[in-house]
Amino acid sequence: MNVHAAALAKVYPFDEATSAFAGDVIGDLARHPKRLSPKYFYDAAGSELFEQITVLPEYYPTRTELGILRDRGNEIAAIIPQGAALVEFGAGATTKVRLLLEHCEFGAYVPVDISGDFLKAQADGLRRDFPDLGIYPVAADFTTPFALPEAISAMPKVGFFPGSTLGNFEPGEAAAFLRSARKILGHGAQMIIGVDLEKDERVLYDAYNDAAGVTARFNLNVLVRINRELGGNFDLSGFTHRSIYNRDRHRIEMHLISRKAQTVRILGSSFAFRPGESIHTENSYKYSLERFTALARASGWQVRNSWTDGDKMFSVHALRAD
Repeated sequence: MNVHAAALAKVYPFDEATSAFAGDVIGDLARHPKRLSPKYFYDAAGSELFEQITVLPEYYPTRTELGILRDRGNEIAAIIPQGAALVEFGAGATTKVRLLLEHCEFGAYVPVDISGDFLKAQADGLRRDFPDLGIYPVAADFTTPFALPEAISAMPKVGFFPGSTLGNFEPGEAAAFLRSARKILGHGAQMIIGVDLEKDERVLYDAYNDAAGVTARFNLNVLVRINRELGGNFDLSGFTHRSIYNRDRHRIEMHLISRKAQTVRILGSSFAFRPGESIHTENSYKYSLERFTALARASGWQVRNSWTDGDKMFSVHALRAD
């Protein structure tokens, strides 16, 4: 628990998770420039909005990665030990993991996600369709150390980290996550990971500024969550969604921009906003194959195989722990 969370826990009767949320929000909004962690997008409403994003015509990553997993499923299955436990970091909807479960003979599946209610619903659906598979959901922040279920302790471990979530981390944070995953999974572990690739800037811009405005609602939902869970008084009409491509840093940036001068109160703390001031809510780094390989090696993993779609929009990699 961070220092803000510890102080808040003495004043407000929150559980540990909400105290951590409150501490991070207050600490990050006190920064200059202001920010919020993207991991707090994913309450139940945020998770549902993200699933809507994945089927938007502008949003290429999900359908492209699904195509790779379908087309290369047999090749992926050939390098995974029979009876291994599949541990999915940041498990969302089960569309992608079902492809692996259909191709590979896993002994267990461990979905790990911060959104406990969403996680339970997805796990229940999988149990109906894979009744012989041991499914052990873990409600946890996958960016921090957590314990794997005792039931899979003797099984080989394979991590699964699909989507472009790795790109949400700063490069140093991405390396730290990969090192942490290696430690959690243990000696001899493997990992299947999705990585978004550099491409035409217009394609990137459109993917994060969809015509239907779903990404904007997803971005603004973090303010809805702060209001609901922490008693904040954000006026949603006072902020607008903005996504831009930062060419120098190879990343999409998502921001919430204040439309006016305003002050927001959260748990006794006040935060003043100037017109046009930003809350930086997310980055999505785009990699070249060479830069990702270097990142993996520096984090204790070797790239065994890499697969891309025909247009080289997205990539899936099989890693092995050094």
